[in-house]
Amino acid sequence: MATEMQPRISLNVEIPEELYESLQTYVETHKTWSQHRVFCAALSLFLMQNGTNDRRINRLYLDALFDYSAV
Repeated sequence: MATEMQPRISLNVEIPEELYESLQTYVETHKTWSQHRVFCAALSLFLMQNGTNDRRINRLYLDALFDYSAV
């Protein structure tokens, strides 16, 4: 699927250590997932479940979920 590369913005966030350790374990054991992919999937799903009705967010979620290179 050829899609246009989306601009990226870097975030510096603090998360609980337990969450970070769990994320690291997951990424290490699921080689097709990266921190970037997990955060894109999680944030876009959160927004969709909490009232965001933006097709771009839906697309980001699906791209992350199905590992499309546009993420």
